[in-house]
Amino acid sequence: MTDATHTAPIRTDWSMEEIRAIYYKPVLELIVEASQVHKQFQATGEVQVCTLLSVKTGGCPEDCAYCPQAARYHTDVPVHKLLSNETVLKAAREAKEGGSTRFCMGAAWREVRDNRDFDRVLEMVEGVNELGLEVCCTLGMVNEYQAERLKQAGLYAYNHNLDTSEENYSNIITTRTYGDRLNTIDNVRKAGISVCSGGIIGLGETDDDRIAMLHVLANLAEHPESVPVNALVPVEGTPLAEQPRVSVWEMVRMIATARILMPKTMVRLSAGRQEMPVSEQALCFLAGANSIFSGDKLLTTPNPGFADDKAMFELLGLTPRKSFKTETACGGTMPAPAEAIPAELAAQ
Repeated sequence: MTDATHTAPIRTDWSMEEIRAIYYKPVLELIVEASQVHKQFQATGEVQVCTLLSVKTGGCPEDCAYCPQAARYHTDVPVHKLLSNETVLKAAREAKEGGSTRFCMGAAWREVRDNRDFDRVLEMVEGVNELGLEVCCTLGMVNEYQAERLKQAGLYAYNHNLDTSEENYSNIITTRTYGDRLNTIDNVRKAGISVCSGGIIGLGETDDDRIAMLHVLANLAEHPESVPVNALVPVEGTPLAEQPRVSVWEMVRMIATARILMPKTMVRLSAGRQEMPVSEQALCFLAGANSIFSGDKLLTTPNPGFADDKAMFELLGLTPRKSFKTETACGGTMPAPAEAIPAELAAQ
């Protein structure tokens, strides 16, 4: 099969029409194309294992319709203050022993405030970094100064999802704007921190909303280094508690389209894996997913544990991706040039 997409340079000028044409391809054709792009730009069969820990849970002033941590919703999620550094570092060591190479810390904050809690998070970042793990945070909105402080502490990546399209955004969240989210991503990028930004499907959005979200991500000045694709996990007590589960084919369409649009990006199969048998997850990997969260919880919702994922890796012949691979691929400490493709991949 030949397609200009496979040999074209990395693009940040995709039109909505082009993305629609990719997204709506027959699903088997779409999987094949995404797999070919993946093989050209990534080490196929290699999947990064990440762990996400909620370091401060509940009591959030936001009104995200999907989130059980919003203070205004009545859910069974227990509220706890910021965990101790010792507890966080213990969890990070256990994650590393379980096979994770990226450790993400999430706090249920609307935004970072320059206070003692933020200072403690910076200490956590330093400690996790010293363990040799890629350290990621998702703390809500950050300004340029705060992003710089995180970078200085050793933060590798910052997660700030778009969640959905700009057109659908106010149906899901009213306590901040789409522009606020893009501004935080810009502040993170200016600080030299790797960007992790994706979204959630199953919120009641249309296919055009999904396409529009991918359009924004794929047309950022630099593609996010990581794009999580989450399936909504409905939680009792939230406004979206009765939403039906999305099908594997919806996940495959999102993952495959993201892979074609952003060939060098880590496309993460995120929330919703607990309900997916190995056969469905295998389709997602075939479509270009090359990162997962492992561990019993994904912030507050159930997630496959390390033992289950180890068995899946063995069954599917998957290899865990090492930490800081982009930095070490060229034998140094700087990221590989954006245009560089390892010879062994280009030859495949």
